[in-house]
Amino acid sequence: MTPPLYRLPGLVLISALVLAGCNQTLPKHSDENTGPEPATPSKRGGQRAVALASPSDPGKTRRPASASPAWEQSSSDESAAADSADLWDRIRAGFRLDRPSHPRIERAVEWYASHPEYLGRVQERARPYLRYIVDEVEARGMPTELVLLPVVESAFQPFAYSPGRAAGLWQFIPSTGEHFDLKQNWWYDGRRDVVASTEAALVYLQQLADRFDGDWELALAGYNAGAGTVSRAMKKNAGAGRPTDFWSLELPRETRDYVPRLLAISEIVENPERFEITLAPIADTPFLTQVDVESQLDLALAAEMADLKIDELYRLNPGFNRWATDPNGPHRLLLPVDNVEQFSNNLAELPADQRLRWNRYRIKRGDSLGAIARRHHTTVAALKEINGLESHRIRAGKHILIPVASQSMEDYPLSAGQRLAGLQNRERKGRKSYYTVRSGDSLWKISRRYGVNHKQLAKWNDLSPRDTLRPGSKLVIWSPTAQAGTSVSKIRPARLSAPIDTQSRVDYRVRSGDSLYVIARKFNVRVADLEKWNTLSGEYLQPGQKLRLYVDVAEQSL
Repeated sequence: MTPPLYRLPGLVLISALVLAGCNQTLPKHSDENTGPEPATPSKRGGQRAVALASPSDPGKTRRPASASPAWEQSSSDESAAADSADLWDRIRAGFRLDRPSHPRIERAVEWYASHPEYLGRVQERARPYLRYIVDEVEARGMPTELVLLPVVESAFQPFAYSPGRAAGLWQFIPSTGEHFDLKQNWWYDGRRDVVASTEAALVYLQQLADRFDGDWELALAGYNAGAGTVSRAMKKNAGAGRPTDFWSLELPRETRDYVPRLLAISEIVENPERFEITLAPIADTPFLTQVDVESQLDLALAAEMADLKIDELYRLNPGFNRWATDPNGPHRLLLPVDNVEQFSNNLAELPADQRLRWNRYRIKRGDSLGAIARRHHTTVAALKEINGLESHRIRAGKHILIPVASQSMEDYPLSAGQRLAGLQNRERKGRKSYYTVRSGDSLWKISRRYGVNHKQLAKWNDLSPRDTLRPGSKLVIWSPTAQAGTSVSKIRPARLSAPIDTQSRVDYRVRSGDSLYVIARKFNVRVADLEKWNTLSGEYLQPGQKLRLYVDVAEQSL
């Protein structure tokens, strides 16, 4: 059996950005070097044809793969900016939102202005994407303040994932993403695709603006809290004879701060000197090109052909979850303009059957398509399509073709699996252990068993607290250590097989920071016994609450 044939690549060009280096940055989202400002979970989605732009000068020198990413080369960007328009000026020229004198805006301005290092990190992340977003916002005649909305949403982190299950620069939750045709599967997540999610977000924002008669403050509030929440707040105010503008509505606290944050960032961008912040010039010239490769392609191979580091390729194309593009598309790649000619030439010379590596696998007794797919980092759907299978039934002794990565999984550093591994391997306080998820498990059940907070457990494993767990997946758990000052060594392990009346009863008063796990370790008993002795039904412990324990005590020191 031969692998499927592929068409030759075509090219589609779009503009995006080269940002010059800056000394400032803005508050952060869900990665863990965060600033004090909290993340902002949201609800979104959309689709539109991509705006086209012409390629840059083909005579530019191509940088070596070992050099810094193109968007980090600030010196050349600054000299280019001297000969062309500055993108910051273009953004400022399109500002249209009112910025009233309001304490919520003033507080946000003060925070951002006093954290220039945060603003610097955000600008650094924004560099590859900002020019493209400016083009798209202007093409729709929208206020250019919206270009800065990903600062509030995700701090321009393309891999941001919030506790509310929102993902990407524009923070779409799964259902809103589906509503706006953002494809989401094992291979690909359109909520993180820069082109697809930007299209979706701007379509959604325009729909909200139309719903609220062109009031962008209400539209932005609807983007954060949902249009229904805003409409109900307006109806309540109208019924009470109160104004129905954004500043007069009773909205969730996060939403009340959401619009002021965007207006505060806009104020700083418009008047950086007033806040002693320097925005380095950004050459207003195309930087990114969209290349349609038209079929599945190994991303390590794509990076090599484009003369890019693979982590650069992932940051420009964060929608791809695995080691290759989705078998069913999209197959577009965003590449720096300077790298496109080399990539296109190499791709045209690459035989169709070498875009992926293939294993001819002999099916063994007991094999299933699911097990084979998991072992080879692919999906059942891909195996069925490649091998022309109409059902999940396979027969021992037969052969199937399996697409496999050209490199080891560790060489795809920003694939979903490697991002998770990096997060789980991060050192934290406490004792590290691993747990394999079983059928019927939930984050809440596991957290109770180990005496940890279920939200923390989710964060350690790049999950939302509301995510459904997949049996067989592994979670990392950082269990709390025993409280300082307790004499655990002086308490002999309880003989749980002995009758309770042969052990000593201890009445323990719960202290701040206690959990069932901490108390169980302190007295060398099991959490299950604590729950049984006190008929606990899953509620959290409260400071001052009394617990009954049965232990064998040599020397008791509480």
